[in-house]
Amino acid sequence: MNKLEVLNSYWGYDAFLPFQEKAIDSILDDHDTLTVLPTGGGKSICFQLPALLKEGMAVIISPLISLMKDQVDSLHDLGISARYLNSSLEFGEQKKIVAEVRASRVKLLYLAPERLALEQTKSLLQSVSLSYFVVDEAHCISHWGHNFREDYRNLQVIKEAFKNIAVHAFTATATPEVRADIVKQLKLVEPHLYLGAIDRPNLAYRVKTRESNYLTHIAEILNTYKDEAGIIYCIRRKDVDELSQRLTDLGYKNLPYHAGLNDEIRTRNQNAFSQEKINIMVATVAFGMGIDRSNIRYIIHLGMPKSIEHYQQETGRAGRDGLNSACYLFYQGGDYRTWEYLVREAVDRETLLKKLKEMYNYCSYPECRHKYLSNYFGQELPTDNCGACDYCLNELEMIKNPAEVSRKIISAVREVNERFGADHIVNILTANENENVTRWRHNKITSFGIMRSEKKTTIRYAIEQLVGQGYLARELEHYTLSVTAKGSALQRGEWIPKLASPIMIRKIARKEKKEAYRGAETSNNYDQAVFEKLRNKRRELAERKKTPAYIIFSDKSLWDMAHKKPVTLAAFQHVYGVGEQKLEQYGEEFVSLIKQVTSG
Repeated sequence: MNKLEVLNSYWGYDAFLPFQEKAIDSILDDHDTLTVLPTGGGKSICFQLPALLKEGMAVIISPLISLMKDQVDSLHDLGISARYLNSSLEFGEQKKIVAEVRASRVKLLYLAPERLALEQTKSLLQSVSLSYFVVDEAHCISHWGHNFREDYRNLQVIKEAFKNIAVHAFTATATPEVRADIVKQLKLVEPHLYLGAIDRPNLAYRVKTRESNYLTHIAEILNTYKDEAGIIYCIRRKDVDELSQRLTDLGYKNLPYHAGLNDEIRTRNQNAFSQEKINIMVATVAFGMGIDRSNIRYIIHLGMPKSIEHYQQETGRAGRDGLNSACYLFYQGGDYRTWEYLVREAVDRETLLKKLKEMYNYCSYPECRHKYLSNYFGQELPTDNCGACDYCLNELEMIKNPAEVSRKIISAVREVNERFGADHIVNILTANENENVTRWRHNKITSFGIMRSEKKTTIRYAIEQLVGQGYLARELEHYTLSVTAKGSALQRGEWIPKLASPIMIRKIARKEKKEAYRGAETSNNYDQAVFEKLRNKRRELAERKKTPAYIIFSDKSLWDMAHKKPVTLAAFQHVYGVGEQKLEQYGEEFVSLIKQVTSG
């Protein structure tokens, strides 16, 4: 078979996604490669498919045990010989897999990076025919990236121990700086670079301030996406436990996930989400990297992520099937301080703080969200209006005279000698003569009361935006505000340097419009009743097989079934995502169900 026949026979797809075919061709031609494809871009097929067309066994380096297991289970479901070796396996099972590798009965072998450092592993791999190596989640190799792992830094051993075998790096998130570091650290030789568009047009991004009534906003989102899957991310474990319990009390069925829960509970909760027994997961960012559930319709961040890379990765878990999905971010200035505290002893603290500031700027500067994310990863958005974020949908109410408002705030910060925090500045500007203001005689300064007509929340939010946009700085230990060179230029009325964005301050948003997405596929042209029956059947099979539901069929496949309503195996074979193995395993059962539903 040629590569397109393999794609259709095993995966049931009729065509490749952008960059897939080029990446596959480079692997087949034994060139080193670096491929950056966004979540949902089909990067796994890029390195799985060529293994079926080349002699020998492909070795996949992967960072997470859960990720390995799901990918291997998915490959087994397609009839492809794949195995993994990691610490989750009993000794007897590991011995059995080693025997299968030696007997050349494995086409794809998944390994954790630390496993490759073991002499017995290198000896095993050197004793068999290898087709190529893959380093998945390759951003983990770079200090400039996110989720840095020391074991990834040692993967240069591949080029040293396995001469003349190509190495292929894959990731969904890498800045130009990280891409260069991946090539350097893996010692890739004249690698072919495939850079997919980082933008996810089917995702709608919204950023909101987190206020005391945040639970009301979350409930509104959950009601909008009733019976749909979603993840709510919190920064701290205690926030996860508290929110999970409050949602339960309100009648929303959900489960918590964080590192403070024991392994058994975490595994049980993750499996419940993967097998579609529950649709809402409340979690820290420890959850999700190995989750391939394709029908997640919304992601909520109840707190600011610690970097743009993390945000891109976490929101990327929504809409993997290409269908419309929403991403909400609720943040406060205190989130910055929380992350600042959590990374205080990190070796690469300065890098982490730089990334944290870039994330804070994303939250605080009102501009097209898709454009900001694309630019961060070194790409241009091919449109001036994305039509899928709060800014481009005109949901943000802007302050009409931002420069004037900003100068008043900056003046107050200067008049108190840059020794006080945001709340004190708000009290001065609104003429609130509390004990602190009167004690320091700040009720006598020029700035006192010059914004008394404005709401405190509006001024407080404006201060956070000025910090995020670099006009004010917040001292790390005591959270006092100071004026930056950029802020001084603004106060003097000087034109900001050409590369700087113009000052923009927005009010706290209330209104929300219906999303209009660019390039997203629609899911309206199908029989809803048939779809629900098919989804129940998928859930039943997932529970029976103890496997994630998305491994059996994606929502796109079920939608196609509910649209075409095939009542013969020949017709079922033309459903999206149905290859020969899927046809053999599930054809009779799903066709029988469709016959039963449509005839009734």
